[in-house]
Amino acid sequence: MTDKQKVLLVTGGSRGIGAAICRLGSKAGYRVAVNYAANKDAADALVAEIQAAGGDALAVKGDVGVEADIVAMFGAVYRAYGRLDAFVNNAGIVDVKARVDEMDFSRLERMMRINVVGSFLCAREAVKRMSTRHGGKGGAIVNISSAAAVLGAADNYVDYAASKGAIDTFTIGLAREVALEGIRVNAVRPGIIDTDIHASGGQPDRVALIQDTLPMKRAGTADEVAGAVLYLLSDAASYTTGAILNVSGGR
Repeated sequence: MTDKQKVLLVTGGSRGIGAAICRLGSKAGYRVAVNYAANKDAADALVAEIQAAGGDALAVKGDVGVEADIVAMFGAVYRAYGRLDAFVNNAGIVDVKARVDEMDFSRLERMMRINVVGSFLCAREAVKRMSTRHGGKGGAIVNISSAAAVLGAADNYVDYAASKGAIDTFTIGLAREVALEGIRVNAVRPGIIDTDIHASGGQPDRVALIQDTLPMKRAGTADEVAGAVLYLLSDAASYTTGAILNVSGGR
C-alpha cells in the first residue's frame, strides 16, 4: 500500500480551513474527497486545482446537518475509492453576535444539530468504515474544535463555544472508545484564523479588530491549522490519540 492510495474525506472542504486541509492532504499523498453543502462551484474549483497539480480528488455534496446526506456522502466516497483512511470533521457554523438572553430556539437547534450532532453522525460513519471491529483497517479522525471552547466567547456566541466544548469532550471519549480498533481520534483548536467564517457571522472585520490583543499580534492562517491537522492524521502521530492541539497563537 502506498500513501497515494490513502483516502481523506474533509467535511466543509470547499473553503477556508477545510480547503487548506484538502490541498495539504493531496500534497501528502491522499486521494481527497471534498465535501460541500451548497457551494458546488467552490468545491469543483478546488478539485480542479488539486487535479491540475497531479492529485486525485472529487467533490461530494452533503449537508452535515442532515443525517441522510451524511450517509449518502460516506457511501459516495466509498463507492468512488473503496476505502477511507482519514477523516476530518471540519464543517460547522457560527451565527451573528448575540448574548444568550437574545438567542432563540431555532438558532440553538441549528447550531447544535450542525456542529455537534452532525460531527457525531459523521464520526459514526467513519468508524463503521475504519474500525477493525467492523472489518476495517484502521484510520485517523481529526475534529476541528475552537479556542472558543475554553474561552467561552462571552458577548459574541456562547452557543458556538458550547458546541465546540462538546467537540472537545467527544474527541476524548471517542478516542478511548476506538483505541483498540485501529483508530486514532484527535482535535485541533484554532484561534483567530483569517478566513471568511467571521464574515458569515456578521463580523467581517473581526480579525483586524482583535489581532492586536493576541499574544502573537496576528491572526493565524488556514494553512497553519491544516499543518497541525495533517500531522495528527499522519504516522508521525502514531501514539497520539485523545489529544487537543491548540493552534491559537498563544491565545
